[in-house]
Amino acid sequence: MAEENFIKKDFSQLTETQQNLLKNAEDAVVNSYAVYSNFEVGAALLLEDGTIVKGSNQENIAYPSGICAERSALFAYGSGDNKAKIVSLAVVARFKGSPTWATGAPCGACRQVMLEYERIQKVPYEVIFRYEEEYIVTSSAKSLLPFDFHLDELGSRD
Repeated sequence: MAEENFIKKDFSQLTETQQNLLKNAEDAVVNSYAVYSNFEVGAALLLEDGTIVKGSNQENIAYPSGICAERSALFAYGSGDNKAKIVSLAVVARFKGSPTWATGAPCGACRQVMLEYERIQKVPYEVIFRYEEEYIVTSSAKSLLPFDFHLDELGSRD
């Protein structure tokens, strides 16, 4: 990941909008179903009209039938009626019962889905997540997955 594609910040250095979106992601953690991993994750999307769409990880005993928080939020958005563009996506994570937040970098599958939604709307959106003791703020989901799958590489669909 190129250094110029992201910025490391303390929570106090984030904008009020970014802090609010992270707090919404924290609120989404309450709905996490993480009885197998005990790793609770919440995500929140900010849409250009001010709407916030939340998601949380949902596990299932039939691995890998569960879904990550990022995809939960993005798929809720994609299956909903509001198609205002995504402005920002925030992700937070913690171990069940812990009062502190953990590293919550999106997994590879989530990064691919995040990029797909960025392509659909033809406009990049910001991604914010905690990594170690700082927050990473990217200008685009693409910066998290520089070598991605493209629709045109799937071959003929005839």
